Amino acid sequence: MTYSTLISAADLKSRAQYLNLVIVDCRHDLANPNAGRDAYAASHLPQARFAHLDEILSGAKTDAAGRFHGRHPLPDRQRFVDAMRALGINNDTQVVAYDAHGGMFAARLWWLLRWIGHSDVAVLDGGMAAWQAIGEQLTTETPPPAAHGNIQDLTSIVKTVDAHALVENLASQKLQVVDARAPDRFRGENETLDAVGGHIPGARNRFFKDNLQADGSFKGAAQLREEWLSVIGDPQAAVMQCGSGVTACHNLLALEVAGLAGASLYPGSWSEWSSDAARPVATGA
Repeated sequence: MTYSTLISAADLKSRAQYLNLVIVDCRHDLANPNAGRDAYAASHLPQARFAHLDEILSGAKTDAAGRFHGRHPLPDRQRFVDAMRALGINNDTQVVAYDAHGGMFAARLWWLLRWIGHSDVAVLDGGMAAWQAIGEQLTTETPPPAAHGNIQDLTSIVKTVDAHALVENLASQKLQVVDARAPDRFRGENETLDAVGGHIPGARNRFFKDNLQADGSFKGAAQLREEWLSVIGDPQAAVMQCGSGVTACHNLLALEVAGLAGASLYPGSWSEWSSDAARPVATGA
């Protein structure tokens, strides 16, 4: 048995010895890039390795021509594959990603591994708190360097769209764009991360935290399906975005849990869209 969306803390505990397993700590703080690494050094799940959002799970903000592609563009595929091999990940490895933020950063690794064709990746449901809630301990011990993995860059099992496609969509409205940011930022209020506040015209708002229960674990599949079907029609025609392409992956994970697969990611998200004054901006609800 493998896991491709979520794994419970109980299942991780009981099945760890039977899985060809790599656990990855994805904690991060957008306001303090060192916070995740510091938190990992202070305590983490046994045998977990650390992946930094900026250094491993994202690429260069600008390309060779100086074009800005957002605060967390997709990494170079080969560099990402190399980083996964350095973590000891093979083609048959079950990867479990976790954080302490309801999965908002772990879901980015989940999506990126699917981007390079690796389906055996799951987010620890409820994160570190769920692990501790079943009586399991954390550690400060860093595992020894992993044997280099052999994971390959295979056919992607996820989809992306770019800004050009979404500009064309302003007229065609063939795609339903869904913004994962908090409602106030969607409306253009309290914007602290990007220079311009607002949202892509025609987008709907589904705050990624609405996928979660009060304890930080995901809502059940039936509830997620019902809620998401009030936001989108055909998942194949849906595009998930956020501020920089990170929490949009949380919404994509929720859609998979709900059995509504097929939506695309706009990796540049609002940070890229709003950097070009020629692209229109909407405000309000």
